Amino acid sequence: MQADNCPRSQATPAIASSAHKSPHMADRRAPPSGATGALARLVLDDDPRQQIRIARSLTSMLMYVVCLGIAEYCLQQDMADRTATRLLQCSMIGWMAVVYGTLRSGLNLRFADPSLTFIQIMAAGGCITIAYAIFAPVRGALLMLLALTLVFGIFNLDRLGRRIYNSCVVIGSGLTMFTLSHFSPATHPPEVETVHFVLTATILPIMGMLSDQLRAIRSRLHAQRDELEAALARIHELATVDELTQLPNRRHAGELFAHMTRHAERKGSPLTVCMLDLDHFKRINDSFGHSAGDAVLVRFAETASASLRDSDVIARWGGEEFLVLLPDSDARQADLTLMRVREALAGQRLLANAEGGTVTFSAGLAQMRAGESPEQALERADFALYRAKSEGRNRSVISG
Repeated sequence: MQADNCPRSQATPAIASSAHKSPHMADRRAPPSGATGALARLVLDDDPRQQIRIARSLTSMLMYVVCLGIAEYCLQQDMADRTATRLLQCSMIGWMAVVYGTLRSGLNLRFADPSLTFIQIMAAGGCITIAYAIFAPVRGALLMLLALTLVFGIFNLDRLGRRIYNSCVVIGSGLTMFTLSHFSPATHPPEVETVHFVLTATILPIMGMLSDQLRAIRSRLHAQRDELEAALARIHELATVDELTQLPNRRHAGELFAHMTRHAERKGSPLTVCMLDLDHFKRINDSFGHSAGDAVLVRFAETASASLRDSDVIARWGGEEFLVLLPDSDARQADLTLMRVREALAGQRLLANAEGGTVTFSAGLAQMRAGESPEQALERADFALYRAKSEGRNRSVISG
């Protein structure tokens, strides 16, 4: 027997090579390769979620770039105070550097909201309000940026955060407009400031309501996606797993056998297929009922699985028949493995209410031959199983 032919510690066989991949996991796209991928990882991050956060933050910073451009234009046209303009520009550049540095370094992961959405839009609202006071000739255009700022919080900002932002912006801009119209009526006429305030106090709450609706739609879509993933996982389970024993079913076992055959051919290693049949199983159903028979099948599956290696596969082939695939094992080694399964069964009472309660099985073994198909090997194993049953059961027969 091979040295790695050790029993596994759990009943479910290892079939990772054919494990179903969730759509949710498949949704994580592989990072781009080459120079573009290296640049993306340098600017963004290796973690896909951090990449999304940084990319969104950089996108929102385009608004700061627009403000910087407007500020420079107003400065060149002598439409703004130079000192105030330079201070605002330096503040915006410094803030962008702080936000990017926080995200890129991973310090944002210490916050409840790793995207820093609330902090970013509050800072943006403050900068726009200050710019409104400094750049009088173009202040009306800046109001659009207040609403645009709220757009970046649609996906990560909750309702409370949006209400706080709207309240702060409406109150802050209202106080700014009132102060400017009172102290600088020539550049900020009260009539114009009133119109600006009404627009601000109207548009932002409406944007907030639309954001709530979009967030609700997004939540429903997430819930539907989760339900669909669960349904797909269930469908995959039903298509590959035997509901009673939780072993691979016949269809999936055939796929695994084909895969293991190709793998054995590439490696030039042995592969043995075993057909197992529980002895006198019909008597159990007739004497104790089908529920007792089902219990025997489940306990047999658990016992046999625990006696096999992680690389081995046991599947329910149908009724009381089971298929066992033993990679890297010739027929002699496979026979020793089945002897270990028999020993494990001999020490258990699979049928609690029956006298003795032990269950035996007959087995037919066929080692794969060069160029042989899985179907041909199964036919030989099935014929060997027939011989084992006809020769008295509770034994294994190796196909010649």
